[in-house]
Amino acid sequence: MNDLFEAAGLAPEAPRPLADRLRPKSLVEVVGQDHLLGPEGPIGRMASARRLSSMILWGPPGTGKTTIARLLAKAAGYEFQQLSAVFSGVADLRKAFDAATARRSAGQATLLFVDEIHRFNRAQQDGFLPFVESGAVTLVGATTENPSFELNGALLSRCQVYVLRRLDAAALCNLLARAESYEGKLLPVDAAARDAMMAMADGDGRYLLSLAETLFNIASGETLDPVAMGQVLQKRSPAYDKDREEHYNLISALHKSVRGSDPDAALYWLARMLEGGEDPLFIARRLVRMASEDIGAADPLSLLITTAAKDAYDFLGSPEGELALAQACVHMAAAPKSNAVYKAFGAARAMAKQTGSLGPPNHIRNAPTRLMKDLGYGKGYRYDPDTEEGFSGQNYFPDGLDRPVFYAPKGDGAEARVKERLQRWAGLRDRP
Repeated sequence: MNDLFEAAGLAPEAPRPLADRLRPKSLVEVVGQDHLLGPEGPIGRMASARRLSSMILWGPPGTGKTTIARLLAKAAGYEFQQLSAVFSGVADLRKAFDAATARRSAGQATLLFVDEIHRFNRAQQDGFLPFVESGAVTLVGATTENPSFELNGALLSRCQVYVLRRLDAAALCNLLARAESYEGKLLPVDAAARDAMMAMADGDGRYLLSLAETLFNIASGETLDPVAMGQVLQKRSPAYDKDREEHYNLISALHKSVRGSDPDAALYWLARMLEGGEDPLFIARRLVRMASEDIGAADPLSLLITTAAKDAYDFLGSPEGELALAQACVHMAAAPKSNAVYKAFGAARAMAKQTGSLGPPNHIRNAPTRLMKDLGYGKGYRYDPDTEEGFSGQNYFPDGLDRPVFYAPKGDGAEARVKERLQRWAGLRDRP
C-alpha cells in the first residue's frame, strides 16, 4: 500500500514531517479513540470481522481520521482509495467509482476515503448513493463539521456516524513519548513547558508533533521553561468557526451557564468566545436576550445592565469594553431567575392568534368624537389612581372572553413583591 507521500508524488527519500514518520502502523497504535477502536468499539469489531460498513468520521483536526481509514482498509483487506473534496470534482469521483466497480468484478473490495466530505455539494453527495447501496464502495467520509448540518439526509441514512474525541492529556503524553523514542532524545523542555505545549496543541495530535519537531530541530542543549518555549513556538489560535457549529455550541454554553447561575462558567465561555474572535456585539445582543428570557422581572436591573454593557462596548471598543460584557455576565449569573414573563408573552401571543380581531370592551376604547361617545366608547371607565385602593378591578379583555392568566411570577427576587401585589389585586377583582 502506497503511503501518503508516495500518493502525493514525493520520493521515499524526501523529507517527511515527524507526524507522518510517526503515523501508526496498526489500529492498536492509534491513541485517544479507544471508544471506537478498542475490542468492544464498533470500528474495532468491524476490523476484527474484516467486514466494513460505510461511515462518517466526525471530529476535530489531528484526531486520526485519515489514519483510521487507511489502517481500517489494511486490517480488513480492502483496497484503499483516497479523495479530497477540496481538490476533487465530478470527473475524479467518476474515475474512483469506475475503478471500484472494476475491482468488485474481480472480487476486490474498495474503501473509498473522502476527506472533508462536507465540502462536496448536495448533488455530488447524491452521486455516492448508488455505489454505496450496491456495495461497489465502502465509503468512509471525514469531516470536522456537524454531519447533521453538512451532509444529505439520504447519505447519512446509509452511513454510521462515529465521533472522534479531541486527544486528552494522556493521549498527548503518549504521542510526545513516541516522538522522543523515535528521535532518541528528550524534548528540551521542563515539566511546566511540556504541559504548556500540550495545552497549545488543544487536542490536535498532528499539531503537537509539529511543535515537538520544531523543538527538536532548534535544540541547543538548553532546557526551556514556558516563557522561553513561548518565544520559540507560536501560540495557536483556538478552533472557532464563527458561522458553524462551534459558534452555536459556545454561545449555548454561555447562555446555559448564565441561566444555571454559574458566574465562573459564564466568564469562561465568554472568554472562549472572545479569544476565538467572536464579535463582542453579537455576545452583547445575546446577553440582552438572556436578561429578558431567563431573568425577567426577578431582576429588572439585568436588562438595564446588559444594554448599558452594549453601549459601553460601543464607546470603548476592545479590549476595554469587553470588561463591561464580563460585568453583565457575572451580574446575570448571580441574579435570581424567572422565565415567567417569557412564558406569559408566548401564551399571550398564542391566544392573540386564536382570538383574531376581537375588539376591546367599550369602556376602555378611545372616544375622541361625539359619535364615539354616543356609541358608548369610554362609558363607565374608572381611573384607577383615583380609586381608594388605586385599583379598579375593571375588565380589560374583550367582552365574552374568559379571563386568562398568562403571567405567573415565581416569587424570586423582585418578583416576590410583584407576586404579592398581583395576588392582592386578584382578590380585589373577585370581590362582589
